[in-house]
Amino acid sequence: MNNDTIEGNWKQLMGDIQKQWGKLTNDHLDQVKGNREKLAGVIQENYGIAREEAEKQVSEWEDLRKEMTNKVSRGGSKGLS
Repeated sequence: MNNDTIEGNWKQLMGDIQKQWGKLTNDHLDQVKGNREKLAGVIQENYGIAREEAEKQVSEWEDLRKEMTNKVSRGGSKGLS
């Protein structure tokens, strides 16, 4: 998922981001405004982790979302119509 994808789908992704990183508030996400680098920075600050770890977590989250999207688009997810 590139930065344009995050920015373009920001409102839809906000809920998923808050599920993944529960310490992030709406105010934090309003600051991020879909910017991947800012998201990693906010995660770093709120979780007290290194920048590299925050970026790794964002990348892993993006990869998981990409996998889920691909499964749904191929019809591979049970229970979804």
